[in-house]
Amino acid sequence: MNSAKERLVNGIVKENPTFVLMLGMCPTLAVTTSAVNGLGMGLTTMVVLALSNVFISLLRGIIPDKVRIPAFIVIIASFVTVVELLLQGYIPFLYDALGLYIPLIVVNCIILGRAEAYAYKNPVLPSLFDGIGMGLGFSVALTCIGAVRELLGAGEIFGIHVMPESFVPVSIFVMAPGAFFVLAVLTAIQNKVKIIGEKKGRDMSKIQSGCGQDCLNCADSGCAKRLYDDKEKQAPAQKKAETTQAPAQAPEQKAADTEEEMAADKQVKEEKENG
Repeated sequence: MNSAKERLVNGIVKENPTFVLMLGMCPTLAVTTSAVNGLGMGLTTMVVLALSNVFISLLRGIIPDKVRIPAFIVIIASFVTVVELLLQGYIPFLYDALGLYIPLIVVNCIILGRAEAYAYKNPVLPSLFDGIGMGLGFSVALTCIGAVRELLGAGEIFGIHVMPESFVPVSIFVMAPGAFFVLAVLTAIQNKVKIIGEKKGRDMSKIQSGCGQDCLNCADSGCAKRLYDDKEKQAPAQKKAETTQAPAQAPEQKAADTEEEMAADKQVKEEKENG
């Protein structure tokens, strides 16, 4: 589960943040008006995700459990600030296009989620590749959405005109509703691929589901399903323990009561003799 290849495949295919887990919808829908913007946002998030995973993994033995979330946010915010300044200095057109959504990477649920679910519980190298894999998956998703929207809304891809002169751009695709339409269609295509794979007998159980049902090796300590299953398993064992302990405690209690009665009788006899 921790090899580099598995971490990369997991982030790009099995648990793609956008198409599978449906995380980070705010930047996904807002900045993907073009393929360049989508790719830029995805790669920026990947850099922050990979670096924050590495540092959180390095400091996992030092960060107290009670303040781990504030500590994660401080680490993530530091890298976001560095990346924002680099974009402003060296890629100003991308910085202007992404705008407010660069600092909002700090509260992106993908980054905070991987820090909590994986980096805080695993060694540095797997955490690095987990961040790269999730970041690449996010980048692929945003680039695909941006490319479709740009193609249908402007007749271009990466700024290169590819549609014939007779093509009339559908301007709604570069507007807010277009993001929802394209995301819905791409997710539907993924579901169709999953259904076809299942009909051919392939194991598609981990696609379109953030849970692989492998609770033994699951890194998500807050998984609601696993907590529920654990409670169900513990309940019969606890009930059985209470049943077996009850008869064992009864003779002990009876013996204690008998000793108290004998002591009381002895005290009464002594008082009579002394009286």
